[in-house]
Amino acid sequence: MSQRIWILGAGQLGAMLKHAGMPLDLDVCPVDINEATAPALAANDLVTAEREQWPETLVTNALAQHTRFINKNVFGRLADRKTQKELIDTLGIATAPWRNVAGDITANELRDQLGERVLLKRRTGGYDGKGQHWLRTDDDQVPEDWQGEAIAEQAINFDEEVSLVGVRNAAGDCVFYPLTLNLHLNGILYASVAPLARLQALQAQAEEMLGKILNALDYVGVMAMETFRVGDKLLINELAPRVHNSGHWTQAGASISQFEYHLRAVANMATPEPQVVGQNVMINLIGTDYNPAWRDLSCARTYWYGKEVRPGRKVGHINIVGNTVTEVRETLVLLGDLLPDQHYSQAIEWSLAALESL
Repeated sequence: MSQRIWILGAGQLGAMLKHAGMPLDLDVCPVDINEATAPALAANDLVTAEREQWPETLVTNALAQHTRFINKNVFGRLADRKTQKELIDTLGIATAPWRNVAGDITANELRDQLGERVLLKRRTGGYDGKGQHWLRTDDDQVPEDWQGEAIAEQAINFDEEVSLVGVRNAAGDCVFYPLTLNLHLNGILYASVAPLARLQALQAQAEEMLGKILNALDYVGVMAMETFRVGDKLLINELAPRVHNSGHWTQAGASISQFEYHLRAVANMATPEPQVVGQNVMINLIGTDYNPAWRDLSCARTYWYGKEVRPGRKVGHINIVGNTVTEVRETLVLLGDLLPDQHYSQAIEWSLAALESL
């Protein structure tokens, strides 16, 4: 009988985990946290999550109480930006200077400690640019309802945003993908490029940082580390204890995808080194209707989430993989003609420029 793995959450990440489990003979079951009935868990079932935080519901209580909920104690620690930052500081890993927003601390006090430009982030929640508040001028103030609910970070004048996706198994063995270069627009990831030869000089530094975190938490599965590159140094922006948007390119561009790696680690299967295939670009589909013409692009693979299309909502992504950079560039140009001009022209141009900097 197949090993059953319950996924707390039934969004696109849960769906892609389910798909990745089929070739492994794993019965992967994403669960909507708002279901009216709790799942019938067996003692030998496993539980993991596609999200790092969740409200208390009938479903989440049932899953969280299971004795084989992998990384159960990690999620809350990393979902709270304050305790996440405290962990990073304790391990002596570089991150943006920060302060806790509490005790009626003022904007002027935060600017005195962190510099002229300060970004407030809600301790929990907030993604794709949500849950943030800038203190840029003397007139900007800390909202009253953010006291005790946020951290403040020094604005970093970074060169680039790069991420590292890695996996750790129960024996403590870690495997990492090549660093990925990312483009965010209005706080939303629009494009990723990997691998890039010029980032190889930073690979060992990034692996040491994420590996230290994985081992300190005795973590099992996939984790993503978003960083800022400042010269030849990396600063951690945020950690995600799950499969991550910037690792989607691995579905087409690696012998083992991030989704398969996560399931392999959770189910105590082998986690061999992946073979990276060709040159890869991932383009997120944000608030745009499905276009059947995407299927005509030979180097492009479309992943449509089947969600209602709304402005700013991630509704799918397209992985472009080619044996040569020329193939990828040609496909990007063709894809650009099939996407709305707003934002996508910038994302396509950025991706083409990134490929020039190989």
